[in-house]
Amino acid sequence: MYQKTAGIVLRTLKFKDTSIIADIYTEALGRVSFIVPIPRSRKSSLKPVLFQPLAMVEVEADFRPRVSLHRLKGLRAIRPYVSLPYEPCKSGIALFLSEFLCRALREEGENRPLYAYLSRSLEWLDECGGHFANFHLVFLMRLSRFLGLYPNLEDYAEGCCFDLRNACFVPQDSLSHPDYIGPQEASRIVKLMRMNYDTMHLFGMNRDERMRCLEVLNRYYRLHLPDFPELNSLEVLRETFG
Repeated sequence: MYQKTAGIVLRTLKFKDTSIIADIYTEALGRVSFIVPIPRSRKSSLKPVLFQPLAMVEVEADFRPRVSLHRLKGLRAIRPYVSLPYEPCKSGIALFLSEFLCRALREEGENRPLYAYLSRSLEWLDECGGHFANFHLVFLMRLSRFLGLYPNLEDYAEGCCFDLRNACFVPQDSLSHPDYIGPQEASRIVKLMRMNYDTMHLFGMNRDERMRCLEVLNRYYRLHLPDFPELNSLEVLRETFG
């Protein structure tokens, strides 16, 4: 059945010499993979810019049940970016988020609240004029709620550790595994979880503190999402904000 839906490009992979496979997170159907012929003419409507990581597009395709690769009928940009692909720090964040989302968003099926969160967050980053160095931290912390991984913050007490496996605060002497962060770092978690895009610039962090937060968040997701790998783009972020 032919259907149109908004979507966000996660990645593309070359398939043989004549096609690419595009993974797109769609508003109506969740994550969907498309097989797309490589354009041979400048007049083709399938321009390479439409397949850039995190491009926001409208997809028209023949969606069929139990088909792993769908065929595109049409693709167009629904919100061309103004700064995201061109500003080095923003493009570094975008590269990281596209790799992260490609690994984290494995579900099939409609999840409109999640799609709305993704699209509004990307619009905010594209439009903002500055003070976005903590954007990816806030993005990942708030994404955990949509994936059912939001930590329990209610039982914090001074001197507690944060148990990364069980996503809660616990006394240090009750831990029986190495997946935790100590009291000093644990005390920052509640404060960090209160950040949003408009207030995150008020939480001053230097480069090392920011990277440490990102490493902890990445470790947290790796513990809770099966087969979640090390991300190559983490090194890009280190260089971008170095």
